[in-house]
Amino acid sequence: MDKPFAHLHLHTEYSLLDGSAKISGIISRVKELGMKHVAITDHGSMYGCVDFYKEAKKAGIKPIIGCEIYVAAKDMSIKNQDPENTTHHLVLLVKNETGYENLMKIVSEASLSGFYYKPRVDHAFLEKHSEGLICLSACLGGEVQEFFNLGMPDRAKEAAKFYHGLFGEDYYLELQDHGLEEQRKVNKLNIALAKELGIPLVCTNDVHYLKKEDARAHDILLCIQTGKTVEEENRMRYPSDEFYLKSYEEMEDLFSHVPEALENTVKIAEMCSFDYEFHVSKLPKFPLPEGADPYTYLTERTYEGMVEKYDAFSAYRGKPLHVEELRGLVEKEQKEIITRIDYELKIMNDMGYVDYFLIVWDFIKFANDHGIATGAGRGSAAGSCVSYCLNITKIDPIKYQLLFERFLNPERISMPDIDSDFCYERRGEVIDYVVGKYGADNVAQIITFGTMAARACIRDVGRAM
Repeated sequence: MDKPFAHLHLHTEYSLLDGSAKISGIISRVKELGMKHVAITDHGSMYGCVDFYKEAKKAGIKPIIGCEIYVAAKDMSIKNQDPENTTHHLVLLVKNETGYENLMKIVSEASLSGFYYKPRVDHAFLEKHSEGLICLSACLGGEVQEFFNLGMPDRAKEAAKFYHGLFGEDYYLELQDHGLEEQRKVNKLNIALAKELGIPLVCTNDVHYLKKEDARAHDILLCIQTGKTVEEENRMRYPSDEFYLKSYEEMEDLFSHVPEALENTVKIAEMCSFDYEFHVSKLPKFPLPEGADPYTYLTERTYEGMVEKYDAFSAYRGKPLHVEELRGLVEKEQKEIITRIDYELKIMNDMGYVDYFLIVWDFIKFANDHGIATGAGRGSAAGSCVSYCLNITKIDPIKYQLLFERFLNPERISMPDIDSDFCYERRGEVIDYVVGKYGADNVAQIITFGTMAARACIRDVGRAM
């Protein structure tokens, strides 16, 4: 039986050293509890969203993409201990494509421009990027709840009015109950405020681990994060063991007096309709000389490299390039090389990766032209003769009998992965060149996450205990 509740405030392991619930475990538990929807709202980041989406879809669960962001009370550009510029929590959920784009802008700008201990935005930035998002007032760290707790009901009302004005009917006052007196007090005030201002209510559980019995392990994880030991009194700790993925029945027991808050969880989940589009190329076009065709241009650059790289074509070095003349050669070694190159070029063209190879060739050429050391090439790209001729790699795949199909296979549609190495002292010049040529919106840097393997876990847990 489907349970009429959806968790909309949930932290995965990508709330680093704060969430201990792994994505795979979350989805399995949601399915086990008979729920049809679940949201991801990690702290200040969207690192886990794609993995979360894929895992949920695989299990037949509807994924809702979101984030618990940090909002500076005054101005995100202030980088000092201003008591009036405190940071509050806010939960944002993606309704549609526009909402996803806005949430990415919010999360990115929070880290790029607003970072001060935490990634932050402010009201002014939210006003420009609110479309397509559903907003929940968050936990006790949210503006409304915090002002209520501080005995400042007018400020709480003012904050609620701001967000209600910004998000309209997509703004919800959030109710949570982890057994804390402050939450029960704030819940009553939120219910009254919702009635006064016509703002809908929603109930959530601030999920940081899977099951109640995981609270102890989560507490040790917090000690690892903060460099404390479990015996220390004055340290960050969660005030109860209720921050787990609760069942519908448990949530109903807590919020049966506000049934609309339970119903609204599913209503919100059903309003959210966003899907990632995988395996669709969104590469920029390579800027060609006027009148040039991408495939012809790539072919010519490859054949130029072939003449320089292979001694079998040494007679043609320094002469004008004639591709068709070269294709007409019948000597066995020449024919073998040309057949391999034409086969690779055809697959690249059929799979739509001509511009991609031109882009990589171009920035490798920039590095070589400016004396920036490049690597020999790593991974399956070394199996491409075209890559070798374009100087993308420096290993002859024909000589070493390397398979092109390990790199690009028409039977398995996936983006070719070319790993390029540059001198660490000058790699910034290559990045700047690519940004200048293709625009900052088309260039991204990626991140690698370190995981805690068994030995590191034992050491860190031992230190914390």
